[in-house]
Amino acid sequence: MRKIKLFKVKATLTRLQYLVWAAVLLISFFAMVYDDGVKRSAAYAVNNSCFYALIIYGNIRFLYPALYQKRRYVLYGVASVLLLLLAGAGRGYFSALIQHKYFPTGARWLDPGTYVTFFLSGITVFVLSFIFRLAIAYFMIKQASEEALLQRSQFELRLLRAQVQPHFLFNTLNNMYYEAYLDSPRTAQLIERLSDIMRYFVDQSMLDSVSLGTEVQFLDNYIALERIRIKPEPEIGFVKRFDAGIVVPPMLLMTFVENIFKHGIDKISGCNTIDISLIQDNGYLYFSTKNAINKHAGPATPDGLGLKNLRQRLSILYNGNFQLDTGSDGQYYTALLKIPLNESTVHDRR
Repeated sequence: MRKIKLFKVKATLTRLQYLVWAAVLLISFFAMVYDDGVKRSAAYAVNNSCFYALIIYGNIRFLYPALYQKRRYVLYGVASVLLLLLAGAGRGYFSALIQHKYFPTGARWLDPGTYVTFFLSGITVFVLSFIFRLAIAYFMIKQASEEALLQRSQFELRLLRAQVQPHFLFNTLNNMYYEAYLDSPRTAQLIERLSDIMRYFVDQSMLDSVSLGTEVQFLDNYIALERIRIKPEPEIGFVKRFDAGIVVPPMLLMTFVENIFKHGIDKISGCNTIDISLIQDNGYLYFSTKNAINKHAGPATPDGLGLKNLRQRLSILYNGNFQLDTGSDGQYYTALLKIPLNESTVHDRR
């Protein structure tokens, strides 16, 4: 049973790479063991595998992201040649040491042709490093997709558990609204906003996308309810310049606003100013918040769980084509989200 459970454990990217290098090591070893013996073949196999790894990881971990992706092509080419020369020379040097250990009376250095062969084989490994990089990227994307599906399933399950007869709740809230409207119109309005928030969670948050107008209405309702518990009421400015027909994934903007009311409200001084901005410009949507830092609050983590989950979700949705920045200057805390808008995500205005 223990072995069965072991095979059921999900392979991580690191474990997969270990398996690949173990396979390379064994293949190299068994290819030479017949002619060179066990010890010498093992030494050559370790030597070759180490320098293969140097070429592959030197390219995909350092040279490619640091130079090629930044369009420094000439420097990337020079650095790649230097990497191949270094790896070829190092492999030749250690191969000569291994040979001298087992054949002390033989030549101390390898012939130049062997070094050329090592350099040419290094070129082959260098080209294969791109395939290795693609395989790693595919595995990471696959893992991220599986984690996203798992998180969504867990979220749906929690939501279903929380939906105790939602229609009964909505009908009850409607009855409360009409009863409160006669005596306290303001209370009735708050009940209506609460009902809209609950309906959003039940009907809209499960969708892949919602209209930006619906998303903003949800934020407005949330802000209106938060105002009730804060005395004196905070000064909130909300700048809105966007097409309400744009569709976006639900609950992308909520994290920033929720963090303001959770961590940024100073109930002792009562001085709370909040600036929120949602602007559509040149194919992008910019959402920013700014609030005074709560001096009386405990030390806050710079990147809490909500922002961490949001960043992971954005990475899956936009594949890195987004901007999420947070920071403070000691007096104000600011947050900025920038996401692209495709033409297909814009509805006709009604």
